[in-house]
Amino acid sequence: MKILKLTPPTKDYIWGGTRLSKEFGILSFEDRQAEAWMLSCHEAGQCVIENGDFAGRTLSDVLANEGKSYLGKNCERFESFPILIKLIDALDNLSVQVHPDDAYALEHEGEYGKTEAWYIVDCDEGAEIIYGFKKDIDSETFRKSIEENTLLEYVNRVKVKKGDIFFIQAGTLHAICKGILLAEVQQNSNTTYRVYDYGRLQNGKPRELHVEKAIDVTSTKAIDASGKPQGETIKKDGYSETLLTSCELFTVKRLDVEERAELVADDKSFVSLVALEGNGVVMHGDTCVTLYKGDSLFIPAGFGRFEILGEVTVIETRV
Repeated sequence: MKILKLTPPTKDYIWGGTRLSKEFGILSFEDRQAEAWMLSCHEAGQCVIENGDFAGRTLSDVLANEGKSYLGKNCERFESFPILIKLIDALDNLSVQVHPDDAYALEHEGEYGKTEAWYIVDCDEGAEIIYGFKKDIDSETFRKSIEENTLLEYVNRVKVKKGDIFFIQAGTLHAICKGILLAEVQQNSNTTYRVYDYGRLQNGKPRELHVEKAIDVTSTKAIDASGKPQGETIKKDGYSETLLTSCELFTVKRLDVEERAELVADDKSFVSLVALEGNGVVMHGDTCVTLYKGDSLFIPAGFGRFEILGEVTVIETRV
C-alpha cells in the first residue's frame, strides 16, 4: 500500500475565479477555475495519481485493480466510490439550486443523490450563502416564485466567515454567493437542479433551469444555520483537531498541525487529506510525501500509522 498524491481535474464554470491556481498551485488549461475536484472517481472528472508506481493512472483505475480493501469496511455498502471533495472559488454567485436524495436520483438520473458539507476556507467581508427558506412555504408558492422571478424574496441568507461549516441535506435549496472560497465534501454525484441564475447568459443563451424536478425534491420548510462546527477544538500532541461535521456518509475534521500529528488509517475507511494552508510532509516508515497547500492525498484503508510533520492545516475526510 502506498500514499497516493492526486492531481485534480478542474472546471471553468462562468462564476469561477483564479484563486485555485494563484494561491493553491492547481494548474489547468483554463484561465478561470471554478472548481478543483480534489478527490474524485466520478466520470465527469477523474483524479490522476502523480507519484509512485501508479503515476499517470486514474484513482478509479487503481481502485478497480487493487480491490475494495483500499476503501475499507465502511464503504462496502456502496456500489461505487462514495464521496467527492472539491475546492470551489466563487468569484460570482452560483445559481440557486437543489440536489435530490438517493431514491429520486437513482430513479431519474442513474446515480446517487447529493448530501454535502461546506467548509468556508476564506471569504470577503459580508459574504453570504443561500441556505433554504426563511419561512415555511408550500410547493405552489415555490413554483410561483420561480415563474414570477421573486424567489430571492423567500430564501434564507446567511452571513459567513472563515472556519464556518454548513451541512446541506439533499433537498435543501442553496447557493454559494460571490466572494467565497470553500471546501465541499459531498456524495459522489454531479446531479444539480437549477431554479434561478440571475438572468445570466452563457454563449448568448440562459442556462437551463430544472423547475419540475426541483419542485419534486425541495423541502420548503424554514431552516436555521449557525455555521458552528459539530465538535469543539481538541488540543493534542503537536496539533489540534476539530470535528466539523459527521453523518452516515462521511466524517470531516480540520487538523491544525503545529509540529506533528500521529494518525491511523484503520480497516474501516480510507483517509483523504486536503491541505488548505501551510506545508508539511506525511511520513510512513521510510516513505515521505510532501503535503503543501493545494495538495490532496489518498491513504488506503488498513494503511496503519502515519505522521504529518510541519505547519499545515488540512481537511481530513473518512467514510
